[in-house]
Amino acid sequence: MGTGQVVETLLEDGFRLARISCAANLIPSAGQYTLAGAASDAPLPVPLFHTDSAPEGFITASPETESWNPGQRLFLRGPLGRGFNVPLSARKVALIAFDGSPIRLRGLIRPGLNQGAAVVLVGNFSVEQLPDEVEAQPLAALPDILDWADCLAFDVARENLFELRETLGALKQLPALEEAQVLIRTSVPCGGVAECGVCAVSLKFGWKLACKDGPVFEWKEL
Repeated sequence: MGTGQVVETLLEDGFRLARISCAANLIPSAGQYTLAGAASDAPLPVPLFHTDSAPEGFITASPETESWNPGQRLFLRGPLGRGFNVPLSARKVALIAFDGSPIRLRGLIRPGLNQGAAVVLVGNFSVEQLPDEVEAQPLAALPDILDWADCLAFDVARENLFELRETLGALKQLPALEEAQVLIRTSVPCGGVAECGVCAVSLKFGWKLACKDGPVFEWKEL
């Protein structure tokens, strides 16, 4: 646990981002989250996902942070949960926002490029500010992307997980997904402390909690 501060707010591709200043041990990796409250007794802290690196902190985006202004002091707990793991051998990385914003996947762009991989961002969204090396493709290109990529990272809301399963099953390319990882978006109010079950995710065999066993899961678990 510790404290941080909102250094500045930014508007990028229609999203309000916040640059957070905090100790290095509070910065989540891509796919992990850090819970943030604007007061020490905040009843519902906000999960902050890593969107990009920044000096002495990180950049994050969350609808709940739109009321925060520069100078806002934050109480932080994290990093929490399991994040993405991009193999060092990956050379073709696909970041797939199945049903919404790619903002939680963007933390994988720099690591992918830094290890010499080609990176493509896939989804039905408007993106203007991407590194020149990153390609953007619509979700309709998913069949070709599955053939091309050797590393797949998905972002999907928990309520749309069944639809994702149906879509990928219909493509009959499940072997290509053997090493895929999926960030499941859902509420994680307790951050693994209470095991309240609000964030429970149905797996092939039983249930797991997104707050501590995820929010990133291996596709083969799902």
